[in-house]
Amino acid sequence: MKSSVRWAIGLVVVGLLAAVGWRAFSNQQHKKQAMAASSAPLELPIQIAANEVLEVRPLQLSLTVPVNGTVQALHSAVVKAYVAGELRGLEVREGDNVTRGQVLARIDATEATARWRQAQQQADASRGQLVIAQRNQDNNAALVEKGFISTTALATSQANLDTARANLAAAQSAADAAHKAVVDSIIASPMNGQIAQRFVQNGERVGVEARIVEVVDTTQLEVQAQLAPADSVQVQVGQTARLQVPGASADLAPVLAKVVRINPSAQTGSRTVAAYLAVQPTGSDNKNDSGLRPVQLRPGLFLQGDIITGDSSQLAVPLTAVRTDKPQPYLQLLRLSQPATASASKIAAQPVLRVAHQSVELGSQTAYQGATWVQIRQGLQGGEHILTGTAGGLREGTAVEVQSASSPPTAGGR
Repeated sequence: MKSSVRWAIGLVVVGLLAAVGWRAFSNQQHKKQAMAASSAPLELPIQIAANEVLEVRPLQLSLTVPVNGTVQALHSAVVKAYVAGELRGLEVREGDNVTRGQVLARIDATEATARWRQAQQQADASRGQLVIAQRNQDNNAALVEKGFISTTALATSQANLDTARANLAAAQSAADAAHKAVVDSIIASPMNGQIAQRFVQNGERVGVEARIVEVVDTTQLEVQAQLAPADSVQVQVGQTARLQVPGASADLAPVLAKVVRINPSAQTGSRTVAAYLAVQPTGSDNKNDSGLRPVQLRPGLFLQGDIITGDSSQLAVPLTAVRTDKPQPYLQLLRLSQPATASASKIAAQPVLRVAHQSVELGSQTAYQGATWVQIRQGLQGGEHILTGTAGGLREGTAVEVQSASSPPTAGGR
């Protein structure tokens, strides 16, 4: 009996010693963990403004085709000289307004006027010959009736009358031609418009077909654009376009144009197709651009923009949010994950938002809300949250905190 008691007491003592040892070891481990946690640097998240976080969702965006071209006047004319001579009275200069029929200049018509008078005098002489021939014909006709002369003399007088008539017609035609030369010495504007170019100066002697001025009608303008082969199959007559002058101020309203003609043939070398876009009158823009200044277009200006070929629902992000400092374009996503340094604190153990770099496949670009957006074909799902371009580039895995009174974005990871 004493032996069993001694064994029981021994087991109790061993158990107590083991418990004390385990507790001491556990306390030592907790102390080491606490010291490691206290000595480890605390990870502080980067503060991100709420407007720098964007939730990706499908948008109803316009399908566009890039286009650029040169403004040209629908109606223009180069006024030329129809007679040779010294140019006088040319006072209009580039930018002056002119009206149809307005006299722009005159060419010295001294020689032309002299030839016209000569032709008129020849016509008057031929008219006198015709009167004489007509009188002879009438007299011979009366004498033939009385039998005083033969019919041969009457036929001769009739031939002379016909010749006189032909001579008068020829002389009158020559007089008309000479008068036309006098009229052509007056150079007039063929249309309403503005002087675009002035090619000669007063006092110069110009020849026939010499260019004097160029007149353009700036009330009707169009843009001639060259479409790439792949884009030409999407463009149709009646589609609208929004164009801008490259480098112009941001407070200028976009130029609205409509496709009115498309060349039926492609150019042999480049395979491009010419499209003609009629510029819409100022004031036809929508109300969103009512506060913008209209663009004063002029022939020869270069415009670029997009032709709207349709619309569709698609995932898209601002072009500024796409990062290109890697071989593949990527977006900076925000996803929930465990903190990098776990501690005994309950707050530190909560999941945090971290930056994840997600490669994407880009599609076409389009204008949306005054900015350029790009379609995301692959690599992104609706409902995920990304950082906009204003947030800058962040290293992958960086902890962030969204500064907003609203609830932070939830996990959108796949």
